[in-house]
Amino acid sequence: MISVEEHLTRILETVQVIRPFEQGVLDAQGCVLAEDVKARGSLPGFTNSAMDGYAVHAADVVGASDEHPVVLPVVNDIAAGNTNALSLAQGQTMRIMTGAPMPRGADAVVAVENTDGGVVKVAIRAASVVGQHVREVGEDVEEGVVVLRSGTLLGPGQIALLAAAGVARVRVVPRPRVVVISTGDELVEVGQTPRFGQIVDSNSVMLTAAVTSVGATPYRVGGVADDARTLMATLEGQLVRADAIITTGGVSMGAFDTVKEVLSRVGTVQFDKVAMRPGMPQGFGVLGEEQVPVFTLPGNPVSALVSFHVFVAPALRAMAGRPEPSFPPGYVPAVAAEPFTSVPGKMEFMRVVLDDDRARLAGGQGSHMLGALAAADALAVIPADVTQIAEGDALDCLPLLGREGQ
Repeated sequence: MISVEEHLTRILETVQVIRPFEQGVLDAQGCVLAEDVKARGSLPGFTNSAMDGYAVHAADVVGASDEHPVVLPVVNDIAAGNTNALSLAQGQTMRIMTGAPMPRGADAVVAVENTDGGVVKVAIRAASVVGQHVREVGEDVEEGVVVLRSGTLLGPGQIALLAAAGVARVRVVPRPRVVVISTGDELVEVGQTPRFGQIVDSNSVMLTAAVTSVGATPYRVGGVADDARTLMATLEGQLVRADAIITTGGVSMGAFDTVKEVLSRVGTVQFDKVAMRPGMPQGFGVLGEEQVPVFTLPGNPVSALVSFHVFVAPALRAMAGRPEPSFPPGYVPAVAAEPFTSVPGKMEFMRVVLDDDRARLAGGQGSHMLGALAAADALAVIPADVTQIAEGDALDCLPLLGREGQ
């Protein structure tokens, strides 16, 4: 039996960052930049108004106040999107909207709130200073400077910056393409009524959702029969579109554990008992010329999802260019809200509900109990040498993917 840390370390030492390629900025959302990106233009690209108001020469409104307003003729209106080059003479003003280009000669904007809002002439009731409410060319970003560094995860804000800076395409590490395969003669599709001895294929649906939650692209292949030839053909057929493959079921010690039977013959997938509960039977290796990582997870649904969080999610993040510490991956501190026990010699992952930083058990902890899994928002991680948890004891918790706020 090996430790959780040993199994995770072997996985992270095997997987590789996916080869980067160029994508359009919208398609690149959720990906990691593979190179620095420079602005192709300045932001702003022209000097413009930061307020709705009046473009002025600041020297013309020195001393303006409520008691002694300065009255100026309004000689033009400038809307956002104006493309005409305008000039403002001394002693005049122009009405200007937020984002509209400043006329030549103007060096300040008086907010409309500090005027009477006139359209032929305007009474300005507040003094202004040079540069007030004016956005200068390049004050946000100068042309040619690096706006985003290699390794940046692209979200909506980063996409907006790239677009505004004139960058239409970027070189990124793509989202991993992950094929999810469930095996078992007993499986039926979601929506079908299972007959005696059959069960709904919830595992492949669950793991497909988990793959999406970690920012990868899933392809679901459900209900592969417990037949060695069929399974091998399925695996080989999926290699062409897979950066990683996840199987669920068929990895224990049973007489019909087909996944273990087939992949043991290949010789590139290693099966181990990992000192953890749930999820002890684990397998990992590579397949095909491209050395596609293969994760063989247990068939019990809770065991499969716990295994995904502990082993697969960190690997997929690493493949996407977002490496994490080898262990523990993304834990948060909490305290036990109640006492509970753990098995000796195994790291235990207990489904818990977090109320602020207090963790209470989500329900039954059996590896088949989906009700408690659905209620949980984290896994309390109990070290292998701890068997008793008292109320108030410190805990490390692994947040579950896809929960609100994650």
